[in-house]
Amino acid sequence: MKKLAIITTHPIQYYAPVFKLLHGRGIISIKVFYTIGEQNISKYDRGFGKIINWDIPLLEGYTYEFVRNASSNPGSHHYKGIINPTLIRQITDWEPDAVLFFGWAYLGHLKAIRYFKGKIPVYFRGDSTLLNEQRGVKKIAKYFFLKWLYSHINHAFYVGTNNKAYFKKYGLKENQLSFASHAIDNERFSVKREEESNLFRQKLGIKDEEILVLFAGKLEDKKSPLLLLDAFLMMNKPSTHLVFIGNGILEQELKIRTKNTTNIHFIPFQNQSVMPIVYQACDLFCLPSKGPAETWGLAVNEAMACKKAILVSDMVGCGADLVKENYNGEIFENQNIDNLLIKLDRLTQSKKNLLTYGENSSTIIKDWSFLKIAEAIESELNETI
Repeated sequence: MKKLAIITTHPIQYYAPVFKLLHGRGIISIKVFYTIGEQNISKYDRGFGKIINWDIPLLEGYTYEFVRNASSNPGSHHYKGIINPTLIRQITDWEPDAVLFFGWAYLGHLKAIRYFKGKIPVYFRGDSTLLNEQRGVKKIAKYFFLKWLYSHINHAFYVGTNNKAYFKKYGLKENQLSFASHAIDNERFSVKREEESNLFRQKLGIKDEEILVLFAGKLEDKKSPLLLLDAFLMMNKPSTHLVFIGNGILEQELKIRTKNTTNIHFIPFQNQSVMPIVYQACDLFCLPSKGPAETWGLAVNEAMACKKAILVSDMVGCGADLVKENYNGEIFENQNIDNLLIKLDRLTQSKKNLLTYGENSSTIIKDWSFLKIAEAIESELNETI
């Protein structure tokens, strides 16, 4: 059985199920190396503004080990936040046939990528896009750096259209790329939670016939919750409600600007076991991000698995693949409040149309699964080594 070492920063709710699936299928042997350091697993989340402990198991069903992180300021938010003096030795001691890196922008990861080039195949998984590209001298410098970086990569797994374009720009060829879609636990999110979602609406005073628009995520500038709020207020539909789920630096400003409204609601961060209820309670999910780095937007996958219509900006990476205008939602021009208002108003004209769009979302998302990711990784390892 071929052996694949997987290097990633910390347990993530969107990746751990893939590792468990790869291990359980028994087609390849995997071992995950977590580089942030065991002592740094439960840490303050800068975006949410609080400590987050996920309520689904992230370290069960697969083999892993933690790597010592020697950084004086540990974290996955900056390059020197992950420094791993023993990473290369720990990987080589396991004797893998190939190594797969999730992300390169850490000193520990980049050092290991450079070391393994030419020794064993180096695979890469990332979701960067060409959206929000820099201009001027920085853009030129970035281009040459990334061309050099990706010359170390034998094969990359791209998550969607925008991500594939990014890899190709920086030197990877068609035969070096495999599609391994971003995914969530479709089955868990699609299980009907009707009684609980109805109760959620009732507690907020939202009637069955009224429309609920949902924003779920960090209340931070890049996700543009203020833009959504302004457009919603301009729309002036008392029987349509807006719910913000999450916490973040913009929370107080949002609440101050809505203190005299009765159809805008705020709910603090909700964990993974609760989010299916929240999505199923809404009629329309909106992610109005301006970026930078809204490379995908996995909340969109979650909402679609819950059969919801979708409204996103053109800076949301998944839009090109998951949002089909006049079929399951709309895409508006980034930071254009007039365009957002037009599309928000159009989508909230009819609850019946939103139900149809939601069914279409469910059809689209069913093939964007953990299984597809596992199959792509297995195929590359077994067919090319």
